[in-house]
Amino acid sequence: MTFGFAPSPTASTSTSADLSTASATRVLEPAEWAAAGIPLLRNPREVVSGLHARHRPEPATAIVAVLDPDERLRASASFIRRSAPADGWMFRNALLAQLRRVIPHDLRRRTPVRTAVLLYCREGDARWTEEDGAWMWGLRDACTLHGLRCGAYITLTRDGWQVLGEGRGGRRPHAESAPEPIGALEVPPPPPPLPRTGGAASGSLRHVAAR
Repeated sequence: MTFGFAPSPTASTSTSADLSTASATRVLEPAEWAAAGIPLLRNPREVVSGLHARHRPEPATAIVAVLDPDERLRASASFIRRSAPADGWMFRNALLAQLRRVIPHDLRRRTPVRTAVLLYCREGDARWTEEDGAWMWGLRDACTLHGLRCGAYITLTRDGWQVLGEGRGGRRPHAESAPEPIGALEVPPPPPPLPRTGGAASGSLRHVAAR
């Protein structure tokens, strides 16, 4: 037999209100995000296109990626957001679990070297929502716990992509576009000019080719 006290309706209401208030504080407003000193991406379209091609996100897909100081991709992981109220603490835990799965932490470094960015594909337009604010809070906290710099938060909608807090964006890729081939994202260097050679050199080249 178990003895205990049933919580009163007042206590239940108070607990629900406390949880709601705590969840509301785990959200970053755009002004707070912009004032946090988030490092700017040198080429955000290249980062977005690369992640879009690798993970082919659909709405409700989050992609967390780790970039080195030269903005080369070192690791990335994607997962589907569960249908639950937006909560920065839950988003933080989900992001941290993915980071721990794909790359070792940098907690022993005095200053972070690698940067984590988050691309979230969702419905709606590019305007900031409380869900975006919860992802921002979760990304910042997950980076702190994994020894990374907190990087850009990018949304991908039907209108295109948008780096929130910076005002930079583009129409492609978007949430419904087909991914570009990864090889097409890298522009090959131009071929070297053909050497100007005389008759003797041309004969030598013909001789080598005939062997």
